[in-house]
Amino acid sequence: MNKVEICGVNTAKLPVLSSAKMRELLQRVRDGDEEAREAMVQGNLRLVLSVIQRFNNRGEYVDDLFQVGCIGLMKAIDNFDLSQNVKFSTYAVPMIIGEIRRYLRDNNPIRVSRSLRDIAYKALQVRDNLANKYSKEPTIGQIAEELQIPREEIVFALDAIQDPISLFEPIYHDGGDPIFVLDQISDDKNVDGNWLEEVSIKEGMSKLSERERSILTMRFFEGRTQMEVAEEIGISQAQVSRLEKAALKHLRRYLATS
Repeated sequence: MNKVEICGVNTAKLPVLSSAKMRELLQRVRDGDEEAREAMVQGNLRLVLSVIQRFNNRGEYVDDLFQVGCIGLMKAIDNFDLSQNVKFSTYAVPMIIGEIRRYLRDNNPIRVSRSLRDIAYKALQVRDNLANKYSKEPTIGQIAEELQIPREEIVFALDAIQDPISLFEPIYHDGGDPIFVLDQISDDKNVDGNWLEEVSIKEGMSKLSERERSILTMRFFEGRTQMEVAEEIGISQAQVSRLEKAALKHLRRYLATS
């Protein structure tokens, strides 16, 4: 019951370590004890599972995210400073998230150049440093000044590394039907005015003769040239031009009175 396997790991049987046990294991890891390192990894796999849930809507395989998250976990274990008064999970979670985000960026179908990514990562690092120094979020101008890079390049680089979001990503859910990103985007092509205009044009087309209707359909709905229309129906281009102008005149007259 409740058995869920990820990469062959039965998540229902993962151990839970106390803070004291983790500090003991981490100290042994510092001394080069590989068994302690393995025990530390196994004892924190639940932490990896909790982190990868944040990325469930990316369309990535859970097994892949889990493996990448484990790499972040192992880096956290190897680099954790026992002298700092910080919980291991507080240190490990950003490491795991960072590893997963790097994986998602590197495997993003929207390719971003290495130089642009470098600028973005430097800008993020400077932003964090300035925020810690002044206890407030720095402006793009301040980041640009610190890096000696034009402000526009900073903005472009930071935009380039943003993860794309699905139009079907839910942004609100109150227990009923969810509201998706798509629901918040306006579409000028589907406003009532355009819809009514399309209906009027179809009505107007029905009032034309069969030849006029055929010419307008080929010219403006199928994108054909007057020469192509002439060859299709077996008349000269000059005749097509005259018939087209007459048909448009009739259509405008109908739309003006409807």
